[in-house]
Amino acid sequence: MKRPIRVVVAKAGLDGHDRGAKVVARALRDAGMEVIYTGVHQTPEQVVETALQEDADAIGVSLLSGAHNYIFPRINELMKEKGLDDVLLFGGGIIPEADWPGLRKVGVERVFPPGASLEEITTYVRAAVPKKRGVEV
Repeated sequence: MKRPIRVVVAKAGLDGHDRGAKVVARALRDAGMEVIYTGVHQTPEQVVETALQEDADAIGVSLLSGAHNYIFPRINELMKEKGLDDVLLFGGGIIPEADWPGLRKVGVERVFPPGASLEEITTYVRAAVPKKRGVEV
């Protein structure tokens, strides 16, 4: 890719605890990526609109509220409507491992649980974005 990877980091829904999202946003930024942090209480519509306006390569959503089975499918639906099929969607937070396969079916490429290393997240995003975009690294 000829420019830095652009990642929207979002806190969707009613969840107001954003420390983890901010730590991940900083790690992505420190790894050379451009990060757009949406702040808390974003709707799926706001998250996707931000990704569209910012020409994002990836959307990372942090959820702790238990609404992941609603929010992720809605974000994916909106991404398809807006033609963002080549944008990577990943998540993290308190998401039961039993729900991960269902989330993969609705477009969530990867879920990072609490305790995932920042290196693991940044390495994943750096490798997955070009693959999703169909770009040679």
